[in-house]
Amino acid sequence: MQMNPEVDAWLVSYDNPMKEVVVATRAILLGADERLGECIKWKSPTFTCGGNLASFNPRSKKHASLMFHSGAQIPGDHAILEGDTPTARTVKIADLEDLTAKRAALEAVVRAWCDWKS
Repeated sequence: MQMNPEVDAWLVSYDNPMKEVVVATRAILLGADERLGECIKWKSPTFTCGGNLASFNPRSKKHASLMFHSGAQIPGDHAILEGDTPTARTVKIADLEDLTAKRAALEAVVRAWCDWKS
């Protein structure tokens, strides 16, 4: 798991009721595939592998929200990705229990993206 110190620093100053869920989601995403990296882009943690996979919406306070920038194009059937725009998709995570339920699906999305982009 490649944790970026820049993202660590961002999380230290992140004041949000969903911080625990964001931190746990980050760990799951980075643990899903060793090719996945992270950075701060658009003032938010962003996950990358051959391009931008997803970014947290840092203002979301009722759930953790991940925007998958090109989610509609990720190969495979990923029911966890919501939305109907030509490009972007989102995943909303209500709490740690919801994250546990969505873990395998999130990991599958990360692996599909990294396989596609590598």
